Amino acid sequence: MLGQEAAVKQALESPGQVRQSRSDPEVLLFYSGAGVNRWVCAVAKHETAAGFLITAYPTDAIKEGEQIWPK
Repeated sequence: MLGQEAAVKQALESPGQVRQSRSDPEVLLFYSGAGVNRWVCAVAKHETAAGFLITAYPTDAIKEGEQIWPK
C-alpha cells in the first residue's frame, strides 16, 4: 500500500461499508471502492479513548462479518 495513504484515509473517513471482524469484535474493517470489483480495506481497532490502524490492503472481495454500516 506504499503511496496509497490517501486511499486508506478515504476508507477510514468515508467508507462504503464497515464490517465487524469475526475473530475480534473490537476490530472493524472499513471498505472503500477502488474501481470495478476492487476495494481498499482499512482494518482498525478502537481501545478506550483512541483507535489505531492495524493494516490496510487492496482486495477484490468483502469479508464476511456483521455489517455495521450502512445498515
